Amino acid sequence: MIDRAQKALDILLEGNKNFVSGKSSALNRDINSLKALSQGQSPIACVVTCSDSRVIPELVFDKGFGDIFVVRCAGAVIGENILESVEYAVDHLNVPLVMVLSHDDCGVMKAAKSLYPKEPEHLQLLIRSVYEIIDDEAECYNEIARNYTLTKKRKLLKRSEILRKAHHEKKFEIVRAYLKFDTGEVVVVND
Repeated sequence: MIDRAQKALDILLEGNKNFVSGKSSALNRDINSLKALSQGQSPIACVVTCSDSRVIPELVFDKGFGDIFVVRCAGAVIGENILESVEYAVDHLNVPLVMVLSHDDCGVMKAAKSLYPKEPEHLQLLIRSVYEIIDDEAECYNEIARNYTLTKKRKLLKRSEILRKAHHEKKFEIVRAYLKFDTGEVVVVND
């Protein structure tokens, strides 16, 4: 892993340890911090995650305003708006790390698991995107959520020339991670 990406990952995981232990040391969480960022931002990482209200990267990683560029969508489905947001983070904000973060008890994963293989009547884009990794042998939806991060990582690189080029030039790294609700711990998932 490139040095800048490893440093960003270490900072995020150290912040997660603070969160888990209940010993927040986050700065940049007041109005003066926000005002100081009025002219621009330099986040250390981009976190692509679910819109689930229980998943708040700034809290989970013990960070404040301007520290993390967060991209959210239910199920963290990689649509054009998500793809372009990550491209912006890498190409314009020069983040060295993109983290694809899934979590326990994801409603989209639950719905996909319970409906599979039927054609969904609603939430079609969300459900079909998960169907790609489900088969009759699929385990619980939490395992599906962890596995889905690999699909999301691959889609980011496959669908974006900007990201492929920057990744090839070692300008950034993509890591997969998983948030456990019982402990609050974020665990890096290896490919």
